[in-house]
Amino acid sequence: MRQDINPASRRSIQDYQAATVMRAEHAEGSFTRLLEQQTAKIPSDFFLFASLCAMAFSLGAELTRRDRASRFVGMWVGPLLIMGVYNKMVKTFGAR
Repeated sequence: MRQDINPASRRSIQDYQAATVMRAEHAEGSFTRLLEQQTAKIPSDFFLFASLCAMAFSLGAELTRRDRASRFVGMWVGPLLIMGVYNKMVKTFGAR
């Protein structure tokens, strides 16, 4: 006899009601709209290029035994790629 991991899983699907997409209390402020408009002007390739440069510098610094600089710049790669994804989302979905 097969046991479900979560026996209430079917019930949660049946009781689920989709939330409204936009509510007044979730509206964005003017600063956020301004930030999204300015972010959309930056080419998406910039963030990818910047993260690749950070990786290359980090590798070079690691090979020349500059450990602190290598790790400091190496930590930039993730945030740069996340900013690139944010940039692409703003361009795709637009400033709301």
